[in-house]
Amino acid sequence: MADPTKLDGKGKQDVQQPSRRKFLINAGYAIGGLAVGGAIGSLVKKSSKTAEPAPSPTNSAGGAEPKNYNRALMFFSQEQFAVANAAAERIYPQDDNGPGAKALGVAFFIDHQLAGEWGFNGREYMSPPFYVGEKTQGYQGRLRRRELFEIGLKEIDNYSQTKFSKGFAELAAEQQDEVLKAFESDEVKLTTISASGFFRTLRSATLEGAYSDPLYGGNIDMNGWKMRNYPGNQMSYVSVIDKEFTKIAPSSLQEHMATH
Repeated sequence: MADPTKLDGKGKQDVQQPSRRKFLINAGYAIGGLAVGGAIGSLVKKSSKTAEPAPSPTNSAGGAEPKNYNRALMFFSQEQFAVANAAAERIYPQDDNGPGAKALGVAFFIDHQLAGEWGFNGREYMSPPFYVGEKTQGYQGRLRRRELFEIGLKEIDNYSQTKFSKGFAELAAEQQDEVLKAFESDEVKLTTISASGFFRTLRSATLEGAYSDPLYGGNIDMNGWKMRNYPGNQMSYVSVIDKEFTKIAPSSLQEHMATH
């Protein structure tokens, strides 16, 4: 190891203290990156101290506000999500009774379902032969629901561009209703899927998202249940079973998971 001392011109020892910390900081800035130098500098300068965690966001009650990871897309692209979100809102719009599909997170519910077994038709028989059945029989075909939604949402946008020269999410509410009614009535002729069949699937998924347990991404804050005075997933009704009709605050499966 090199001796950290040397003699100056007067024969005295000049003690130098090579600093690895200082070298790293200077080197970081020297190679041209505030990102590099800053990152290294911030780590090295605090090496003798305990790192302080960033303050967590707080809610109105003063406690930490937990992150809601149900607000992340699992299947849709941003463009697909915008169309699904706008269409669901027209199917289940906000009114004097309460929030609509957007505020209830319905499009996130649909996205999460398409990313799982429902989107893959995982528990359904999907082998040929396929026949054109009655409308009451539901969908019969080789396309999975995720493929059905990919095609259907794209066709909604295409029809909107053709009729109004705008994407569906950019249309006025009345124009969006006109597009959806054209799909519902099979006025739109598609070669790959049934327009009305896709509309029925979209409508059904929208209602499911509005009233499903919030654990699955929709029905935010159980507001869909609150509009219907639905108690949600109660573990027991023993306390009210002998009473007249009693309004019960709704309860989610997630709450029971946290307490049991």
